[in-house]
Amino acid sequence: MNQTGVRIAGVGHYVPKRVLTNSDLEQMFDTSDEWITTRTGMKERHIAAPDEPTSDVALGAARAALANAGLEPSAIGCIIVATVTPDYAFPATACIVGAKLGIQGVPGFDMEIACSGFIYGLTVASSMIRTGVFKRILLIGAEELSRLVNYDDRNTAVLFGDGAGAVVLEAAERDSYLGSELGADGTNPTDLYLPVGGTGALPITAEDIAAKRNTITMNGREVFRFAVTKMIAATTHALDSAGLTPNDITWVIPHQANKRIIEAAAKRLDIGPERVIINIERYGNTSAASIPIALSETAAAGKLKDGDVLLFVGFGGGLSWGAVAWRWSANGKNGTRA
Repeated sequence: MNQTGVRIAGVGHYVPKRVLTNSDLEQMFDTSDEWITTRTGMKERHIAAPDEPTSDVALGAARAALANAGLEPSAIGCIIVATVTPDYAFPATACIVGAKLGIQGVPGFDMEIACSGFIYGLTVASSMIRTGVFKRILLIGAEELSRLVNYDDRNTAVLFGDGAGAVVLEAAERDSYLGSELGADGTNPTDLYLPVGGTGALPITAEDIAAKRNTITMNGREVFRFAVTKMIAATTHALDSAGLTPNDITWVIPHQANKRIIEAAAKRLDIGPERVIINIERYGNTSAASIPIALSETAAAGKLKDGDVLLFVGFGGGLSWGAVAWRWSANGKNGTRA
């Protein structure tokens, strides 16, 4: 196949209306705004309504990204949704989003690699465009992790929120994809997982639900150590593959899991805080949605200039990790929120 380039033609994001603040959490269990803010950097997070499935928040972000690109849904050749909170175990949420966009028949599939979802999706989608498989791909990171949270466990309940971010990727003469690094290690999956409901564990029972074993379980200490180490390694490898150094990065747009993790990794890479995008105080950890939401806000603020080198980097369940070096194209417009 003939190889071409790829660029981001449009970006957008959507978050549910309901906001859950640290003050709200203080009323639910023994915690405080100071405790949460100091340890995570979070102040509030958005929570989906009971009748608002993941496909709806994905749809909101998709429409915003399409409007930003000046395109109709019919211009899209493929839909990819990165999520661990699909509407159903099957069919793929991407298929449902396509139907809601009115483009039934367009191929679509989900990627389930947790918080690394957007990084993996961006690499896969870019590869398909650069090799001529599709001209345009709609890539969405969409999550409703509030559905999986145990609000009796303050260590995880304060972390997660809902939302979606999307990008329209399209073929271009100048290639924005510079290099990437992906990795995964399933040796210790229980460091960050759902204990029941899958085929690797017992089928979910009423007793499991009563004991809230169908909620996110995390070894916080191990995930923190893993995250800092892998963010540094993934960044280094992605930059090496692109022939770049940390000094070449204009903006780091990381997965928004914990402010201390982001700051620790940036410090060890000798990247100043003025070059790191952090919006975790408003959204919490939205898993696969966090990087595209941050990208959309950064673009909407007019911070991105033609030729800027962006570094997307994240980690998540798997345990998984990845980074992508990307050159921004001025032809891409400012981000929008639905």
